[in-house]
Parts: sequence; C-alpha cells; structure tokens
Amino acid sequence: MNFSQQLSSKIAMVDEYLEKYIPLRDNYQSAIYEAMRYSLFAGGKRLRPVIALASCELVGGNIKDAVPIACALEMIHTYSLIHDDLPAMDNDDYRRGKPTNHKVYGEAVAILAGDALLNKAFEVAVNEGLKTGVDPARLLKAISVIATASGADGMIGGQIVDLESENKEIDLERLKYMHLHKTGALIVAAAKAGAIIGGANEVQIHALSSFAENLGLAFQIKDDLLDVEGNQEKLGKPVFSDIRKGKSTFVSLMGIEESRKAVDKLSKDAVECLKVFGDKGAFLSQLAQYLIHREN
Repeated sequence: MNFSQQLSSKIAMVDEYLEKYIPLRDNYQSAIYEAMRYSLFAGGKRLRPVIALASCELVGGNIKDAVPIACALEMIHTYSLIHDDLPAMDNDDYRRGKPTNHKVYGEAVAILAGDALLNKAFEVAVNEGLKTGVDPARLLKAISVIATASGADGMIGGQIVDLESENKEIDLERLKYMHLHKTGALIVAAAKAGAIIGGANEVQIHALSSFAENLGLAFQIKDDLLDVEGNQEKLGKPVFSDIRKGKSTFVSLMGIEESRKAVDKLSKDAVECLKVFGDKGAFLSQLAQYLIHREN
C-alpha cells in the first residue's frame, strides 16, 4: 500500500473501534452519547491515534494491540477541543466547519460531553486494553504516559499558560513551552505509548518521542501560518482568529518567512529521528510531510 492507503486504513480502523466503544444509546444516557459523538465524529485528522498505531507497528508490535490506547488518545484530544471552544476559554463558534459542541447542545452538556470523553478514554484504555492480551505492565506504562501528558504537567499545563498569556506580550521561549505542552505533549504520548505497547526498547522509544516532539511543534507553527494564510472554507473556522483573541503566535513573534523556515527545519529534524528504523520509518516520514503541507 502507498502512504495514502496506509493512512486511510489506519483512520478507518480507529473510526471502526470508536463506533464500537461509543455507540448511539437509546436510554437515559442518549443525550450525552449524542453530544460526545457529535464532536468525536466531526471529521478530525486522527493524528494522535494514527501515530500510536504506526509507532506500535514500527517496533514490531501487533497494530490491533494499540487500538484501545489509540482511541483513548482521540477521545482525550476531542474532549480538550470541546472545552477549549467554550465561552470561558476560546469562545469559538465553529470547529471543523461545524458549530462547536456548546453551540449545538449548550454549555452544560458540552462540559459533560468533554468530561465523559476523558473518563471513557481511560475506561477503554484499561478494559479494552486488557482484552488484547498485551503484557499488563506495558499497558499500565502506556496509560501512565497518556495520563501525564493529558494533565497539569502536559496538555492542561500548556492550556493554563495559554490563558495567562492572552493580551500580553510573551517571548518565544514561553510560546514554545506552551505549545510543547498544550499541543505537543499528547502527540509525543501517542508515539511513546504506541511504542511501549509494541514492546519497543529505550532507544526506539526515545527516537519516536523525539520525532513526535519535533512534529508537534512543526504542526503548531503550521497551524499559526494557516490562521493568517489559510482558506476559511478549507480550515472550517475563521482565519485571523488568534489575532482577534489577542494571542501571541509563532507568526506574530517570528514573521511568516521565519515561521515557514521553522516548519521545514522541524519536519526535517523529525524525519532524522526515524533513521534508526531504516526504511521501516517511511510511513511516519511521509506523515510528517503530509502534515506540514496540509491546507487545514
């Protein structure tokens, strides 16, 4: 299979199991499951689960063993977006070309939908993960990596820095810290957790973690570029939204040209980290190129 076929196959696998793990309900919980599914199936890139599956496969693991943690990562990512869009946070009306969760279901249900996805993520990682037959010690280590990356020392830690930095002049070091945590932590966790499930050694885990850290930062800088250069219809949300919210971005601090150079360098550094895998790292190398040349 070529890159596009491999990517589509992994995304299809994730979607199949997300449907299984979070089905429509016809009971007293139907409203919360509908709200959870609304954002979960709103057309995301499935970047984090794809990286988890690919990392497991790359180190010689069974790709299906990584499905529960891959789906858990997507649930956590989706919960973070639902909460990020709330009026108390970024107050966004659109996400992926559709009204945001709270615009459809109201703020209270959106908060609960995010909470439910976060809890369901760990329920699935544990209960479904144990059914795969993976060494429980590996599973526990992978879940620990995801939990840390999702919390106050990871994604949420980056989010609080983001909130505190609004309408303020901040330096590049603070901006990098913010995005290495807010965006990058869960991307690194995906690579690391997938590798752990696959039985990777420390050299392989380090290589994949470094790959993901560089990719995560390149991904964020590309997002900042799209916010000023992108097409609103392709993005599924208004352009110049960060400027209107008084947020510092890589573009506002470095300029467009330097930001483009940074994306190129970081993507090359990411690919360099995969050299330890030889030709087997081709899919992740191509994924990096695909992401930095995307239009949404």
